[in-house]
Amino acid sequence: MRTVNVHEAKTHFSRLIDAAHAGETIVVAKGGRPWARLVPLEAAVAVRQPGVLTGVLRLPPPEVLLEPLPEEELAELDRPLP
Repeated sequence: MRTVNVHEAKTHFSRLIDAAHAGETIVVAKGGRPWARLVPLEAAVAVRQPGVLTGVLRLPPPEVLLEPLPEEELAELDRPLP
């Protein structure tokens, strides 16, 4: 953990946030007393919740999903987007 004063933090802010992003903790001191802390953000972790769409989303049976697409739908897939 590194401690810097407010003046140094203002002067070298870009370097300090790069160091924080790299995992270092930087304490900013004002008047010789710890005032704020720069720390890296933790990556957001997506939490899976099985069953959230139960009763909301209904899929057709697998044999229907595996049927070939009609010719007109296949032709639409080849058409360029607007």
